[in-house]
Parts: sequence; structure tokens; C-alpha cells
Amino acid sequence: LSPVCLGSLRRAASINAEYMGDEYTSAIFMNGRNTIVMHNTCEDSLLAAPIIVDLALLAEMCSRIFYKTKAMSQWGQMKPVCSLLSYLLKAPMVNEGAPVVNALFNQRQAIVNLFRACRGLPMESNMLLEHKFNLK
Repeated sequence: LSPVCLGSLRRAASINAEYMGDEYTSAIFMNGRNTIVMHNTCEDSLLAAPIIVDLALLAEMCSRIFYKTKAMSQWGQMKPVCSLLSYLLKAPMVNEGAPVVNALFNQRQAIVNLFRACRGLPMESNMLLEHKFNLK
């Protein structure tokens, strides 16, 4: 709204569960009234928007990951990253023959460890075996 507004009134109107609207009414020049009405359809989609953005960013980042071992003459690319994207989806999807990971923390840790590997850092296992055994 314009900083010239003398007063503003916000009224949330709900017609049914899938139709929400907000009205912002304010006083403007020469005793006029300005009303801005915003209608949000299907609020679940609004809540999912940040997740969809994260999903697109993660998929795009993974498409940029290439690797090469000493035995390889050319750079290779990861198989489809369905299992990584499952962290942001309801049902995990994996490449054929790959194990399904249903635990949310493990799905998140897979993403963290992938990006740690890309940076050349060791994986985080949270097992802390060096503190449980006399390993030297």
C-alpha cells in the first residue's frame, strides 16, 4: 500500500475451504478509498511453493555433478537423482535395483553427504565410532 494511506482495514473473507481472499482497504487522495483484493486458490499449493522451489534447485544442482575415476577416460554423470529428491516428496523413488530409504533423517543426510563429497569433505555418519572403541 502507498505510504500516503491514512488508515487501513484488513478483512479476511473465507467463502469455502478452497477459496480464500484478503481485502486491504485504505484512504487515499480526495477522500477516496482504495481496496486491494487478493484471492488465493487452493492454499495447500501455496504452502508447497517453497518445497517446489527447493525441489527444482536440488534437481538442477544434481544435474551439474560430474565425476571421474582413474579408470575412466571421460567424465560421467550421476544416474537420475530420484532418491535424493524423495526427501521433498511423499513417496521415495529410486533407480532400478537401488535400496529404498524411507527414513526422513537418512534421506536428508544423503543430500548433505553428497554435497560434502562434492566439496571434498568426508561423510558424516554420526556413529562416532572413534569415541566408542579404542581405535588407533
